Amino acid sequence: MNRDGATLSLKVILGTTRQSRFGDKPAHWICEEASRLPNVEAELLDLRDYPMPFFDQPRSPAWGTGTYEDPTVQRWADRIAAGDAFIVVSPEYNHGYPAVLKNAVDHIYAEWAQKPVGFLSYGNTGGARAVEQLRLVAVEMQMWPIRSAIHLPVDMYLAVMNEPVPANPELFEPLKKGRVNVVERFFNELVWAARALKQARAGGVA
Repeated sequence: MNRDGATLSLKVILGTTRQSRFGDKPAHWICEEASRLPNVEAELLDLRDYPMPFFDQPRSPAWGTGTYEDPTVQRWADRIAAGDAFIVVSPEYNHGYPAVLKNAVDHIYAEWAQKPVGFLSYGNTGGARAVEQLRLVAVEMQMWPIRSAIHLPVDMYLAVMNEPVPANPELFEPLKKGRVNVVERFFNELVWAARALKQARAGGVA
């Protein structure tokens, strides 16, 4: 875990804007879990608050300067630039992840680079196929996807589905039990990578 005293900024990205969505429940839960970590400041970024147009710019953000004409895109870029690590909360739709999430990723570039990302997913096969695709995109954006992910099992999904927001955190406790504490392992990997990469960026290594 992060024991060097430096505060890490962790952004939890809620990657669906669908009506009556399920994703806000695990997103609020994992953000609260992250906020309890030592020397970590967690913030939830809801894509509903960043209604960006479909990406149609003539030039790739990879060749940009970090300044964007659209004010919503600029707000988004500023929040991502301030992050040291990311948790993407995504459903699986039709063996993939939501278009609104891909659009949010594609609008910017340098703000993602040399930072770790972990995934929390749900849906068919626990969202495994969505996470597989997101890992490929993350690598292209120069992000560092960690090995572990959190996949919500169907029984947990059904138990949480009709909960208010935030949901009862006890419903997520089974993820911490059994042979492996999935949540602890996830955060150990993410925070270690965030600390290492933040030090590397500060030293001009990454």
